[in-house]
Amino acid sequence: MTDPPDAARQAEDNAIAERARTHPAAFAPLYRRYVGPIYGYCYQRLGTRELAEDATSLTFEKAIAGLPKYRSQSFRSWLYAIARNVIIDHHRRKPTEPISDEWELPDPGQSPERTAIEADAERQVRQLLANLSPDQRDVVELDLAGLTGPEIAEALGKSLGAIRAIRFRAYSRLRELLEEETDR
Repeated sequence: MTDPPDAARQAEDNAIAERARTHPAAFAPLYRRYVGPIYGYCYQRLGTRELAEDATSLTFEKAIAGLPKYRSQSFRSWLYAIARNVIIDHHRRKPTEPISDEWELPDPGQSPERTAIEADAERQVRQLLANLSPDQRDVVELDLAGLTGPEIAEALGKSLGAIRAIRFRAYSRLRELLEEETDR
């Protein structure tokens, strides 16, 4: 399924969410549209396939349970806000480091070299993001997940102006860090 432009997608999402309030099976198109992106966001924040799968599952569980109270302008930002809260709850419960991804089986269709390169790149991104403030990290991760500025603002409960300022400072900081890496 190809995604329509933002305004049309948002209207379609809201119409589907409205139908799903009384007919839970109507939620399926929203699940299909967002399961991959939500999983990717959870994986980026949690670092392992198992934790990301659990967080994704819990996110959709909470979304279906929360549909009667859904009043958001953007279903996508509401869903990412739920995912973010699931991740925050996970970190509160489990302050320990996850098991290393080195124990995960590689994709059989992918070369070991490609797997190693991707793992290294992912580790570098995590290290860069760890140097940002929590607000900056949240904005960058939601930005990388494809949310628009207004959706990020809604998901984080901040004004659009605040999101723009945080985004500017975050990307400025990331540029500084990358320049420092290059200079080494």
